[in-house]
Amino acid sequence: MRERLFRFLKSGEAWLSIAVLLTMAALPLTEMVFRKVAGRGLPGSIPVVQHLTLWITFLGAALAAGSGRLLALSTTTLLPERWRAKARVFTAALGAGVCACLALASVELVQVLRQAGGIVGWGIPVWTVLVVMPLGFVLIAGRVVFRASERWPGRLLAGLGLLTPVLFARVDVLNTPAWTAPLGLVVLAGTVFGMPIFTALAALAFLFGLRDAIPPAAVPAEVYRLASSPVLPAIPLFTLGGYIISELGASRRLMRVFTALVGWMPGGLAIMTVLLLAFFTPFTGASGVTILSIGGLLLPMLVKAGYPEDTALGLVTVSGSIGLLFPPSLPVILFGISAMAPIDKLFVAGLIPGFILVAAVAAWGAWRGWAAGAKSTPFRWRETAEAIWDAKWELLLPVVILTGLFGGFATLVEVAALTVLYALAVEVFVYKDLKLTTDLPRIAIECSTLAGGFLVILGVALGVTDYLVHAEVPLRALEWMQAHIQSPWVFLLALNVFLLIVGGLMDIYSSILVVVPLILPIALAYGIDPVHLGIVFLANAELGYLTPPMGENLFLSAFRFGKPLARIYASTLPYCVMLGIAVLLITYLPGIGARLVSTP
Repeated sequence: MRERLFRFLKSGEAWLSIAVLLTMAALPLTEMVFRKVAGRGLPGSIPVVQHLTLWITFLGAALAAGSGRLLALSTTTLLPERWRAKARVFTAALGAGVCACLALASVELVQVLRQAGGIVGWGIPVWTVLVVMPLGFVLIAGRVVFRASERWPGRLLAGLGLLTPVLFARVDVLNTPAWTAPLGLVVLAGTVFGMPIFTALAALAFLFGLRDAIPPAAVPAEVYRLASSPVLPAIPLFTLGGYIISELGASRRLMRVFTALVGWMPGGLAIMTVLLLAFFTPFTGASGVTILSIGGLLLPMLVKAGYPEDTALGLVTVSGSIGLLFPPSLPVILFGISAMAPIDKLFVAGLIPGFILVAAVAAWGAWRGWAAGAKSTPFRWRETAEAIWDAKWELLLPVVILTGLFGGFATLVEVAALTVLYALAVEVFVYKDLKLTTDLPRIAIECSTLAGGFLVILGVALGVTDYLVHAEVPLRALEWMQAHIQSPWVFLLALNVFLLIVGGLMDIYSSILVVVPLILPIALAYGIDPVHLGIVFLANAELGYLTPPMGENLFLSAFRFGKPLARIYASTLPYCVMLGIAVLLITYLPGIGARLVSTP
């Protein structure tokens, strides 16, 4: 009975995710058609799409909680085996407690908005849309508790965390500022041991509010700000399009294209590997997806061709973080939103630096392969032409995106919706690699899980950054920097070191949302253009994916290929040196992206 209930719930979430995602894709396309045909858009469609972002956030976060994929530090893998089970129970109790507080605070917010009235569009009251917030936090809390242990005693211990709101309601001393520091240490310990990142940020927001007598409902109110962003719906839509286009058939066709084009060169298979992974990373929204999905195809091919195994292992691991600067990369979009920088200019400015990073990794991998006598594939005009023709529809996708972004034909969200439509048409009706009834639900779950997993971080991070800004933390940091660092060039060097550390400790989405609002005013004070800051930030983030001990791609690679972390560290080290040199070039050389401009 219980298993049947779980299956029913999961199936319902999957189909609801499909409905929400397809509605989010259909409405911008309808808006675009109405604007072209009738001279005006579809009334009310834009705010409806923006509020549907909340639904996909909480549906996806609940799915991520159910599959154990809520973003967290990977430090539990460093613990002895006998301590891991205890750490899971401890962090689950903390995470469930924070979710319980968020659910209760969300109910208060819904009640306030119900009394205030307000319409999203098409006569839909705002409060009815926001009901998904408390329901989502309840689902997440329950699944975090259930996954805390395989045994019920462990689950019951973790479930005690659900009593956290009762504890704070009954024990008044906990609601005093004196308890902020001790509770903060508990949150820090939970974060280190693997508590979900979004619960850690939410806990910090609650503690900051406790210190300044801010009501708990302020935290979910900040989450509601997700619905106020006109470009945020592009993130789940581009993610959906990327997942559709990165299915196995497309991977094999594009692998054939890049092999035909560059496989004849010395070390050509290494170059092909970098190009292929750099092609897919911007579409999938997270670099680790390419390692998990395509890495299994590439590593045996490289080893069979004669590449040393460590060289091949490092190449696939590092190449999984290449491509974040290319359209339609979600981190670029998120940086533009966070820094209020023009997204189209960020993509243009990132093209040359992106190719430099690709060239740095490809050059080392190719040289190592050539030195080891790795085999190359002969160049054949007919094979090249046939490969390009076979993959022509996937190769045209970047053209569709770039034309939409820079041609002035559509908004960013409309381009994202067009990407979904194009990807579905190509993979379902042209290549027939996907089936709507069986494959689309699976892809929708994957897309919702990924998008919801980091959008929920975005929501709670807004509460933390808002507090930090109001507490004048950036201003105080600027005063300290200006007292100790006079040169913008020295500041950029210090920024590179700082971002490298941040990239090794936080996932890219958390670092953008938490760090960018802090460093942006400092960078402006030193005369650094926000677009250039974005390129430097994201280039460092690519390197941060590979920075020990917490670099995300290092753990994903160890998991995917079953190798010890120490071996992964050693195999990626030469590539990291090459990337570090490339990042310095991007930072400092004029014409590459390192522009220092005067503050307006």
